[in-house]
Amino acid sequence: MTNKTWLLGWMGVCWGLVGLVGMLIEGVPGRALCWAGQQSDPEALHKPGDAGFQPSRLATQGPKPPPALRPDPAEMEQALQRGVAFLVRSQNPDGSWGSPRRTKDLNIYAPPPGAHHAFQTGTTALALSALLEVTAARPGLQTPEVRRTIQRGEEWIFVHIPTLRRATPDALYNVWGHAYALQALARMYHRNPNDQARRQEILRLIRQQTELLGRYETVDGGWGYYDFQLGSQKPAGPTFSFVSATVLVALHEVQQLGVEIPRPMIDRALASIRRQRKPDFSYLYGEYLRWEPMHPVNRPAGSLGRSQVCNLALRLWGDPEVTDQVLTTWLDRLFARHGWLDLGRKRPIPHESFFAIAAYFFYYGHYYAARCIELLPPEKQPPYQDHLAAVLLRLQEKDGSWWDYPFYDYHQPYGTAFALMSLLRCYRTGP
Repeated sequence: MTNKTWLLGWMGVCWGLVGLVGMLIEGVPGRALCWAGQQSDPEALHKPGDAGFQPSRLATQGPKPPPALRPDPAEMEQALQRGVAFLVRSQNPDGSWGSPRRTKDLNIYAPPPGAHHAFQTGTTALALSALLEVTAARPGLQTPEVRRTIQRGEEWIFVHIPTLRRATPDALYNVWGHAYALQALARMYHRNPNDQARRQEILRLIRQQTELLGRYETVDGGWGYYDFQLGSQKPAGPTFSFVSATVLVALHEVQQLGVEIPRPMIDRALASIRRQRKPDFSYLYGEYLRWEPMHPVNRPAGSLGRSQVCNLALRLWGDPEVTDQVLTTWLDRLFARHGWLDLGRKRPIPHESFFAIAAYFFYYGHYYAARCIELLPPEKQPPYQDHLAAVLLRLQEKDGSWWDYPFYDYHQPYGTAFALMSLLRCYRTGP
């Protein structure tokens, strides 16, 4: 039996066991053991993606967290400084972040060298984005050492992202690299605005990365990171709601620079996410689970780290069903039931926690929650900013980093990047 087959089988067993226990703990009255094909809400009369899709009351009604205290601005400033200092210290000599050097007994499927090129590209792009965002908003943190770190990171991006491709026919982790490279390039574009030659090169790279995303789009529309079915030139594997949403958020950012994005590609990805949207606005993990809507990973607790990015992507691209009330309901649910994500944090096996939550959704989910908060009217943002800041401040490590999943040597830079960009969006000077 190959390591990959063993890992997939073990993940299946873990999903079933922890999901069953999680549902019992969650205690759904009268329906504690709902499973595939059953609906936990009597108003949920349509399958995800049906033409007659109607949101259920759970899309706009849910648990609410107790009020959070407003964090001390000085404490937030110190946390930002320590996070930036960690990224400066942890940068590789060639300007990148992360490496495959640190391993453990159980690693995810990662055929070398292409998988690690993808992981390093995504990690480097996130770290660079975080430094660009923080120093733009807090100029006092832009020391000469930080500027040199940014310069080296940008040079690595210019050299390495044009050659990023999938590792093997079945491993498409490069999709993450393309998406986060686009976000880094969008931030790089606003730096040195008088250097028009540099800006034109950035736009050229954005168009190239967009074309590559079109090449690796799945046959059903949207994006995934595995194709165990065929390994065909046009990927035939399942789309994953959160992967498609991640890409759509990045494409929306570069579109704001005037880059033309093929509308049919966008529409296909949106349709894929809508097919995976349940009436309560939890989202299926992937389309391969469409006949198991009540699988633990597809329930609201299992979707805490996905609903934020999916709601964000749909809202940015004009979906009228993602209202402010949907956003606030899911932000309330995130902070009220935050413990489900926290129970999975730092666990070494993907999806081993309750509701099949994987550790690496923790800071990812909170980052996109921060982006959702930005979409709300200014007067509605402070309570959610305070909740998010309280979560992040208590979890910063002694070395200034944040991390959620032991992942070679990528986890501290990407976790720190997500946390910095999230915490920055919690900073306010008004009431």
